[in-house]
Amino acid sequence: MEFQEVVRRRRMVRSYATTPVDPAAVDRMLGNALRAPSAGFSQGWAFLRLDEPDDVERFWTATTPPVDRPPDSWLRGMRSAPVVIVALSNKDAYLDRYAEPDKGWSDRDADRWPVPYWHIDTGMAALIILQTAVDEGLGACFFGIPPQRMGAFRDAFGVPAPYKPIGAITVGHRTPDPGPVGSAGRGRRPVDEVVHHGRWGG
Repeated sequence: MEFQEVVRRRRMVRSYATTPVDPAAVDRMLGNALRAPSAGFSQGWAFLRLDEPDDVERFWTATTPPVDRPPDSWLRGMRSAPVVIVALSNKDAYLDRYAEPDKGWSDRDADRWPVPYWHIDTGMAALIILQTAVDEGLGACFFGIPPQRMGAFRDAFGVPAPYKPIGAITVGHRTPDPGPVGSAGRGRRPVDEVVHHGRWGG
């Protein structure tokens, strides 16, 4: 698929068919994610691949707050995905890397960083996973794990303390497209409203 077509077709898919996902496609998504840029080539990321039914079910059990009613349409659709990939960032990997001699910093002071590049770089890797899913003819959706469920998630999968989940990605075969729904119905802002040429407002 041409790159511009991948970009055009990428959107968050929230409902999936029961058709299994080829493991080779997941291999490619994760392999491509490792091509994302990272500050100082720190590569402070990790990806938890869940493509066995028991593991996927354990993910939803750990991350879904208990409620006294049936799951809503969003959760029902998301839980139909046969694959979940959790993207995790490691701040320590960046602080350690920039304390090395070639970077010129003699300490691990996090205040030196203008923004948390460990999260940003992991987010860019996650976007490559989303784009590769489109190129494979699949659908995917990036979403957050509720803060109050982080402990249960860590316990369920033995995630080490230095790694912070920045989000999860469902992957599967798309169901027939219903058209723009939910937030997608808002439409995209035009380029001339978002891009400022030469100076703000230019």
